[in-house]
Amino acid sequence: MIILGIIMLVWTGFTYTKKEKIIDAGPIQISADRQKTVNWPPYVGALLLAGGIVIIVVSKKDDV
Repeated sequence: MIILGIIMLVWTGFTYTKKEKIIDAGPIQISADRQKTVNWPPYVGALLLAGGIVIIVVSKKDDV
């Protein structure tokens, strides 16, 4: 969780390209490349980071 939280704090999203059919009329097909973006707010990474730290601290207290 800690590593994922750090990654999500640094890298707040990504873009990918998807091929979509515009026209599909028998043997004639026309397609276009569309860019899609996936973003997440930085506080999600901070929550994961904090949750991972809490899990480690709680597990250390149980071992003592």
